Amino acid sequence: MRKAFICPTKYVQGEDEILNLGYFVETFGDSALLIAHPDDVKRVQEKLKRTAEKFNIRFVESGFCGECSRREVARLQELAKESKCTCTIGLGGGKAIDTAKCVAEGENLIVVPTIAATDAPTSHSAVLYTPEGAFDDYAYFKQSPSVILIDTTVIAHAPVRFLVSGMGDALSTFFEARANVQSYSKVNAGLPCGFREGVCGEARGTKAAFALASLCYESLLEDGWKAKIACENHVVTESLEKIIETNILLSGLGFESGGLAAAHAIHDGLTILEGTHKYFHGEKVAFGTIAQLTLENAPMEEIEEVLDFCLSIGLPVCLEDIGVDHITEEELYQVAEKACIPEESIYAMPFPITVEKVAAAITLADSIGKEYKTLKC
Repeated sequence: MRKAFICPTKYVQGEDEILNLGYFVETFGDSALLIAHPDDVKRVQEKLKRTAEKFNIRFVESGFCGECSRREVARLQELAKESKCTCTIGLGGGKAIDTAKCVAEGENLIVVPTIAATDAPTSHSAVLYTPEGAFDDYAYFKQSPSVILIDTTVIAHAPVRFLVSGMGDALSTFFEARANVQSYSKVNAGLPCGFREGVCGEARGTKAAFALASLCYESLLEDGWKAKIACENHVVTESLEKIIETNILLSGLGFESGGLAAAHAIHDGLTILEGTHKYFHGEKVAFGTIAQLTLENAPMEEIEEVLDFCLSIGLPVCLEDIGVDHITEEELYQVAEKACIPEESIYAMPFPITVEKVAAAITLADSIGKEYKTLKC
């Protein structure tokens, strides 16, 4: 049986860690293409200046347009070549980080998240969009980033909603990995290469991946609420440090080497509803996790534990919490159908999947979430 585990080469987090960014650039050479939104650069400008001076390296400003498109990637690759950059830095949120992954193509890549809203920074994949912002394709690379560098001070000063959304994304990690273990599914932790050129051999997840996924859930329950309060007060505490690691590292390794299942597929289905568009990825995944638990008829004690956690930190527990005040039967089935397209992760569930079952699970999750919220509030 073939198994695989994929992870970044180095993961470092700490207060004011961006001051050490120049050290990691120096390991590749003397210059780095900096791909970041201007607002994110502004937030850490003084730290970038100090680390560049300390380590005698230079940052080449990219003029990032804000969209991870093939055209932008080609432009930035040419800029990196012209400027003789020895590495690439993706600093900020998902679009900047994904663009940096595409530009670097798995080589000499440093990822510096300024929010802990998803588990994407550690992964070896990216999402491509058209220049207008519509979905284009997925890109996969031969390896994960070389360095993940996280400045916890910066994240502590970001809006708390990002951290909570990251916990929503991380919430699904254990339950989806568990489904993959139960179904003996293969996960995308093999040796992928290039823009949608296919996976050169998928593999089943390792015990290490499932252990990290399990620890991810345990950490959320233990430190999630305390971390939210710390972030609201813009202070770095042990609980916040643990949740940043949970959102980015534990969830990142857990999902990529442990596998996705129904929660993310249902998230993808929900995106067809216009009301959900203003909600973050992790917020929709949180409801998708509840729907997965109803789909698999999980014990009510487990569902209540998840609901209690979501309510404690402000994650959605029903459709109205993600902007869907009313859903027709036709819309419900459209959501379920999209969640059940052939390439979706929902087929990692350890039982046969039908559109009807998924629609029923979403309905039940919505009703349970509404009633439980009313009881608790």
